[in-house]
Amino acid sequence: MMKRWTLLASVLSLCALLAAGCSTFDEQQREWIFQPSDRSWGNTATMTQGMEDVWIDFQSSITGEPARLHGLWLGGAPETTETPVLLYLHGARYNVAGSAPRIQRMHELGFSVLAIDYRGFGKSSKGLPSEESAREDARAAWTWLAARHPRQHRYIFGHSLGGAIGIDLAAHVNDESGTIVESTFSSIADVVSSFKWGWLPLGPFITQRFEAINTVKDIGAPLLVVHGTADSLINPTLGRKLYDAATVPKLFVLVEGGSHHNTNSVGEAQYRAALTQLFRMKPDNMVARNQPKLSPPTLALPLPPAMAPQDVRDEARANSVPAAI
Repeated sequence: MMKRWTLLASVLSLCALLAAGCSTFDEQQREWIFQPSDRSWGNTATMTQGMEDVWIDFQSSITGEPARLHGLWLGGAPETTETPVLLYLHGARYNVAGSAPRIQRMHELGFSVLAIDYRGFGKSSKGLPSEESAREDARAAWTWLAARHPRQHRYIFGHSLGGAIGIDLAAHVNDESGTIVESTFSSIADVVSSFKWGWLPLGPFITQRFEAINTVKDIGAPLLVVHGTADSLINPTLGRKLYDAATVPKLFVLVEGGSHHNTNSVGEAQYRAALTQLFRMKPDNMVARNQPKLSPPTLALPLPPAMAPQDVRDEARANSVPAAI
């Protein structure tokens, strides 16, 4: 996947120099960024065991045509008003089943989870996805979730590219209880700049910009940003940059040794601590797993006093949580 993103930077350079105005330039970017697929990795049937198929139908204001999203639902019974609900937005390349292990871990952390495929992925409506269509898909899924779980606290989760989509969703709704982004970035331009050919002036030629750095300022509920120190695809500094731009109560969790794909697993203990501190989630709702004992959570809490809840600050001090760089 790293090679594919590096190829994106290289081809952007070539197109910018030779064919900046070509009609296929935007389509090429959409293909390289999303890498849409109906494929997954591993044994899909085993990974999605216990998850229910969900279908979300809506009228697209972009195409003017009916659209259908396929999703996976992993909930618990009995579900009460104390059960938080999570909308899971995946990243590029694989369909929603490829995120099944991460979906399962979020469920073990106390959430009922709805995970969707954007149009162009998996069993959802066909077509080449775009930034605009993915945003519309996320909003349609959020509307569906809110209609069926109006009494639950509802959260948004986005991994990698899904994080930018999730930030945009959070900026345009006012009924979310919080947003979680993992291994995500401030903008596509910043991602491209971090690659080998990043010194080239490619910014003006990027059509799928995903400028989460701008929209994160408009979210109105607490934000949790998680990144792994060993992420070789999205540099942790881009996650930190996004975090720094947010103005709501927030936490930055830096997982030592976490890669672009396993931070959710390696940093499980840190996730649990952050969910309790920032979102007031109850530890007894989280399912303990047999894992090696991890080092204490590494959390950054550089919030001005007026913005951070008092009990969050007091708990952080009481636990002597070290600050991340």
